[in-house]
Amino acid sequence: MNYLETLNYANKLLKLNNVKSYGLDSELLLSKTLNFTREKLLINLNKKIEKRNLIKFTKLVSRRINKEPIAYILKKKEFWRYNFQVNKDVLVPRPETEIIVDEVLKLTNLHSYKKILDIGTGSGCILISIIKERPKFKGTAIDISKKALKVAAGNAKMHQLQNKIKFININIDKFNHNNYDFIVSNPPYINYGDFVRLTDDVRLHEPKQALYGGTQGLDCLKKIIVKSKKLLKINGKLIIEIDSKQLRHSKKILKLNGFYVNKISKDYFGNDRIIISTKL
Repeated sequence: MNYLETLNYANKLLKLNNVKSYGLDSELLLSKTLNFTREKLLINLNKKIEKRNLIKFTKLVSRRINKEPIAYILKKKEFWRYNFQVNKDVLVPRPETEIIVDEVLKLTNLHSYKKILDIGTGSGCILISIIKERPKFKGTAIDISKKALKVAAGNAKMHQLQNKIKFININIDKFNHNNYDFIVSNPPYINYGDFVRLTDDVRLHEPKQALYGGTQGLDCLKKIIVKSKKLLKINGKLIIEIDSKQLRHSKKILKLNGFYVNKISKDYFGNDRIIISTKL
């Protein structure tokens, strides 16, 4: 079999198993197998595949058939303008979460010196992306998962930011360092009804504790807002990701805790996704 025939074989298998991105996934998995760029693969389609590589590729395709996210198989995911290491211990970074980074950058400039806290950092992609763009920022990242923090710390080291970010394994309830200029978070906000309807890629493979936010999806959001009241400076900004269905409740909780809602940013599908608020 040559590379083209190998790709066609994988395409059929993935399509039969309802993997919508079967064409792209096949190319990415074969590129990983061969240790090629995708571009190099596509200009060498007539080359024969070695047996050992075919076996390796077939194993990767089987993992994708079982709905394991492509990012976990490749062990990486692009976010903002950077690559991040990911595995089953952290959420796969999503494009809509990049809006948090964008909003922080809009509120600051290259020479800003700010203290920033990332609650539930996961892979560290939000905080690392911000500090790559704002090198004078000083960051703290907290997470209740030691395994997630290990991934985040590895990403910080990969981006040469290990001396600019402090990683702490702690629940937000017990975290008492304060005086932050910014708090950012993409908390677990999926409610029970939505959780059981998630795609197999997400529901079966991504960490539940990073997704499920209780019956209404508001458990972690409430905790973060209440705690941010104590952790932020006066006029400090809380920038948080939500489900669009939670906007009314989230705004109510923010106002009850002394926050002024500055702006609601929509995601790429037009859904209310990011709340930017100020501690009064």
